[in-house]
Amino acid sequence: MSKPTRIALVGATGLVGMSLIRLAVNRPDIRLVAVSRREVALPPGARMEVLVADPSGWGDAIAAANADVLVCALGTTIKKVGGDQAAFRAVDQDLVLACGKAAKAAGIRQMIAVSSVGADPLARNFYLKVKGETEQALGKLGIPRLDLLRPGLLRGPRGELRPAEKLAMLVSPLTDLLMHGGYRKYRSIKARTVAEAIVGLTREAMAGRFVFEHDAILRAARKGQSIL
Repeated sequence: MSKPTRIALVGATGLVGMSLIRLAVNRPDIRLVAVSRREVALPPGARMEVLVADPSGWGDAIAAANADVLVCALGTTIKKVGGDQAAFRAVDQDLVLACGKAAKAAGIRQMIAVSSVGADPLARNFYLKVKGETEQALGKLGIPRLDLLRPGLLRGPRGELRPAEKLAMLVSPLTDLLMHGGYRKYRSIKARTVAEAIVGLTREAMAGRFVFEHDAILRAARKGQSIL
């Protein structure tokens, strides 16, 4: 068996982060090191390191993780920050970029960032504009390989229940069927599938900047389902 891939994970307590942690249980091909501001509730059987630090110290924690890949699954919502756009940027842009810079400084070969479908620096929607600007800035950091995942609505168990998202998840099987052609990228997707795609992408060696929307995420996930 080849040497396991060491993955530094920021955003471990979110939906995608926890899905990746659960996926890693009993996977000899990957080793997770979570970088978090608080302790992470690990599922049974999880064997991983958790480096707890204030976000101002995450650069040192990312360097200490000695990782091959940085996975950034950070994200908040406008509602959670009380409509404060600066507070939203502080997490979804500033903190994400700080992690990217730390990965570059640490010599990490690959960064995989979970963004959003519709991300565009020219978007009128504030959320999508910030996501697009962040993607653009990450691409300028000089990390050898940058993978940007743009999932639609994420399905899966959340620690916090968002009523609007719960309703969207309930109707998504129907609405997904109506999305064809260029609209397929807006289909909902399971958080576990995104986690599988992340694992699949850690096996890619080609340098560059790559964007993955719905169908491309599904293809990457198929690679991540097998254990090497």
